[in-house]
Amino acid sequence: MTEAFRPTALPDLVAAARGGDERAIEALLRRAQPDARRFARRTCATAEDAEDAVQLTLWQIHRRVGSLRDATALVAWTFKIVTRLCLRILRLRRRETAYDPTAFDRLVETTPEPVLRRDLLRAMSALSEPHREILILRDIEERTAPEVSAILGISTEAVKSRLNRARTALREQLIDGGYGK
Repeated sequence: MTEAFRPTALPDLVAAARGGDERAIEALLRRAQPDARRFARRTCATAEDAEDAVQLTLWQIHRRVGSLRDATALVAWTFKIVTRLCLRILRLRRRETAYDPTAFDRLVETTPEPVLRRDLLRAMSALSEPHREILILRDIEERTAPEVSAILGISTEAVKSRLNRARTALREQLIDGGYGK
């Protein structure tokens, strides 16, 4: 095992890392990792995404340490990298796990009574897009609140609140259509 890099002052550490000193780069990465982890846990949707973002952030810092001109900007630079990576990971996850718009059509097709099917279609169509989307993800695709939170990029509390409003609106639509209470 190599001897740890000794300079304790951040400007000296950054200067040595910018110069290509591998021990300085390792020490800089060790110093940046707790901040990266803290930022990622707050910014990313899931713990797995946060860990991915931390690893990618450290890799970016390693690759681009030469562009860090001001040692006092290390924390801000780390935050910027983590934020960008968490958003990128979220966009990728949304593409991978976006709700299936045909799920609603399948529900309507499998509803046995044609009148109920028609009324359900009308009631769901009358909902706003965010409410329809949340109902499909939670009640039709049976995803968990944390999964829906990650897919939509909103908090779990917002998922629950939006789901409650969507179910209430759907219930009112069906009651107005004569389906009782």
